[in-house]
Order: sequence, then structure tokens, then C-alpha cells
Amino acid sequence: MSIRPVKRLIKSKPTLEGAGVHLRRAFGFGNTSEFDPFLLLDDFRNDVPEDYLAGFPWHPHRGIETITYVLAGTVEHGDSMGNRGAINSGDVQWMTAGSGIIHQEMPKGDHAGRMHGFQLWANLPASMKMTPPRYQGIEAAEIPVITDDDGTQVRLVCGKFWGKTGPVEGIATDPIYVDVSVPPGQRRTLPIETTRHAFAYVFAGSGKFCNASGPLEVPTEPVGWADTNPPAAADNRSLVLFDRGDEVMVQAGDDGIRFLLVSGKPLQEPVAWYGPIVMNTQEQLRQAFGELEKGTFLKSLQKK
Repeated sequence: MSIRPVKRLIKSKPTLEGAGVHLRRAFGFGNTSEFDPFLLLDDFRNDVPEDYLAGFPWHPHRGIETITYVLAGTVEHGDSMGNRGAINSGDVQWMTAGSGIIHQEMPKGDHAGRMHGFQLWANLPASMKMTPPRYQGIEAAEIPVITDDDGTQVRLVCGKFWGKTGPVEGIATDPIYVDVSVPPGQRRTLPIETTRHAFAYVFAGSGKFCNASGPLEVPTEPVGWADTNPPAAADNRSLVLFDRGDEVMVQAGDDGIRFLLVSGKPLQEPVAWYGPIVMNTQEQLRQAFGELEKGTFLKSLQKK
């Protein structure tokens, strides 16, 4: 087995989005080829209601999927197909925008004013850019929680992991999306297929992810990687981008560590991207924005 080296360690950056929502962007816009098929990850944890209540009023999407994972508070949503609902604490909404949808997302805090969650954008392959929009709304109780002997716990949102399958289905890039908690002081390896791009986003505690780039390509016992090659330390709001390998290794700090671990099969297709619309060519982008102006953007008005 080969441990994935840490390719890059990034701190998420404060960003204003929507109608004035203060959030942190881990990655997004610019060249995202190293994250392919993923395009953007926003961390919208905030304890100050006036910094998020303005929300994300009506806006279009085409050509992507948005994955919203709420940890505290509620996100109320509505769309051009007449759907309405709320994403509550522990829930996930996997929205396939496909040919086009216009929707809004309005965060509401919990009793303490906290609004905590994440939104990940995943690209759609060219063959699926214009598929009908659809939602998969997953409630907290539907997400499998797997606890290993050492206390490591995994919430499995999507994909196959440790012999279980997550509730989100039928995603073209076959992503694996897990919420991992490792107890204080524990060292864990977690499997990821070599062909995938993978990253971790730390949002509680801290830890060190093994950087197994030479001379120690494959850490062995009793010589520990922590003693031989300095690993990268990652704390709250740190993004860890991994290089190739078939597993990642993490050493949890004194307070343990909790992170999203996300991987997917690269599409390796051209990306033409402006705001909430992601296509393959500039001509397709121009067409999409032209349709928005003419009122012909929405291809599917039936409820999904």
C-alpha cells in the first residue's frame, strides 16, 4: 500500500457570497484541475446571524451539482420547479442542476444563532450537462455512521467506504464523501483508490497528514513516518490536497481531528466557467447566458 503524499496545504480564505454571506472558500474558481471533478468548496460556518441571514437569493445553475451538508442551523430552499424544503442539522442535499435551475438558499441559525455547513460543487461530464435537474434530499438518520474499534467514526454521505454504501445514488463521477472523526492521539489510514483525486478539509481539532514523498515512499514500522519525514500539520479550516497513492494517513492531535474526506474520478474535460454556470466551451457559456436574458434558460419545468 502507498501513502498519498500531501501535495498542498491551504487555509480557507474569507469570502463574501450571495447577498452578503460571510464564508470561507477552501478552493474554487481559477484553475481547479487538481481537484477535478470538484470545482469549489465553501465553509459557511458562522455564529453571527447578520453575517449570513441575507442568504443566497434567486440565482441560476447549469452543468454542475451542488452538495450542501448542514451541521447546525437550517438552510431553507426553493426553486423554479416549485420545490420547497429545508436542509436541517445533519442533512445533505445533493442537487443536480443539469440543463438549468433557478433556486435560492436562505440560511437560518439554530437557537444559539449558529449556522454551520459546507457546500461543494461537482462538475458534470459533457454528456450530462443538459440532463433534467433533480434533487436527492438525505436526512441525518439516513446517513450511515460507522465506528471502528479505535473510536474512529465515519459518516458516509456518498459512495462506498469500509464495506458500506452511502445513500446518495447515481452520481456520474462516482464520488466518495465522508465526514471523519479520529480520537485524540490515534493514527489512522483510510483507503482511497489511486485513480481518484482526493482532498481533506479539517473543521475541528488538528492533526498531521503523512507526507510520504521521498525518501520515505512507503512508511514502514518500526520506523515511523512521523520520525523520518516531517508531515504536514493541519488545523481548523485547513484544506489538504493529496497526491497519488491508495490510502491517506492521519495522526490526530490532542483534541482529535474531524474532517471531510472527498474523492472522485477526474473528468479530464475542458472547463468553461462563469459564476454559477459551468460548461465545456465558451460558446456554450454564451448560449446559457443568452438564454437567461431571453427567458429560455429553463428546459424542465416539471417537478422532480
